[in-house]
Amino acid sequence: MFLEKISILNFKNHKSVDLVFSNRFNCLLGLNGAGKTNLLDAIFYLSFFKSAFNHIDYQSILHGESFFKVEGTFTKNQKHESVHASLKLGEKKVLKHNKVICEKISEHIGRFPVVLITPYDTDLVRDGSEVRRKFVDAIISQTDKVYLEDLIKYNHYLKQRNALLKHFHEQRSIDHEQLAPYNYQLIALSKQIYTQRKLFMEEFLSVFQYFYTTLTNSAEVVSLNYISDVESPEFAANFTQAFEKDYYVQRTTQGIHTDDYEFKIGDMSLKKFGSQGQQKSYVIALKLAQAQYIFNHTTLSPILLLDDIFDKLDDARIARLIGIVITPPFGQLFITDARPERSTVMLTQALENVKLFHLVNGEIEEM
Repeated sequence: MFLEKISILNFKNHKSVDLVFSNRFNCLLGLNGAGKTNLLDAIFYLSFFKSAFNHIDYQSILHGESFFKVEGTFTKNQKHESVHASLKLGEKKVLKHNKVICEKISEHIGRFPVVLITPYDTDLVRDGSEVRRKFVDAIISQTDKVYLEDLIKYNHYLKQRNALLKHFHEQRSIDHEQLAPYNYQLIALSKQIYTQRKLFMEEFLSVFQYFYTTLTNSAEVVSLNYISDVESPEFAANFTQAFEKDYYVQRTTQGIHTDDYEFKIGDMSLKKFGSQGQQKSYVIALKLAQAQYIFNHTTLSPILLLDDIFDKLDDARIARLIGIVITPPFGQLFITDARPERSTVMLTQALENVKLFHLVNGEIEEM
């Protein structure tokens, strides 16, 4: 699978863009602020129907304009497929697949898998557990529609239960019968989602460790541990017994929404003791394993977007990274770099079927 071409109107700092890509290697060159990351984000938008960087969709509209539109043509299983994503001020977003409006966005997730690696990925190490859960959920959701539907239902019931707890607290009145259906659903869904996350980790860990070892030339031993309340045989009882605490804090304190993933280097915390280079190598290995996992479960090679990831990596690790991503199961590749001389020499000498694009203030020229 690969992205043949893209058409952009008023997306971030890109006024009007029409590009045809190589089905293997594409390098976006230009100074910081030229629009390289925004172009990758447009590709990401076609896959996930959301920006990788802006939680508010209207922030993706070019300043002074009233709408944006991103359209792409993919080749998948030797067939051409189109995706249209657009937004007008004051209206709902529109997503079309082969010119047919997608009513359920969840059906689109995983259709054209994309893996994005950026300098912000070290937030996986430094930020709270929610960021790590979202990372894992995004991987599984692209390969398992049942998991995605369970996750959507869980978040719905969690929101409803939390609203009820807040209502009880404000009214100083408790109705356990009203709460019971939400308890039942959240306990059952927690167990289902926990089982899928556990199975995922059993497969994902060895793949991740292989990529880290390859990337760092076996420099360190790393591990990735899944931590969950649901693992306890007493989870259902613990969930209901936590009501007094839930009532006091006005939110649900037990369940898979509190799960976490522990990143370790040797027997130490990666967050506390890992260097910047080690943290960056760790998250790159996570993202490479994400691509491998998706391929193993879909037979589709995800489009790999590498955004300015050479910083904090030494030349040896850069060379090993390029060696990894130019071989199967990795397919189409997009790389951004603010140092054209580095990417131009590194890619054009080592690879065939490379396209180079030069970006200046949202304008793009094929080199």
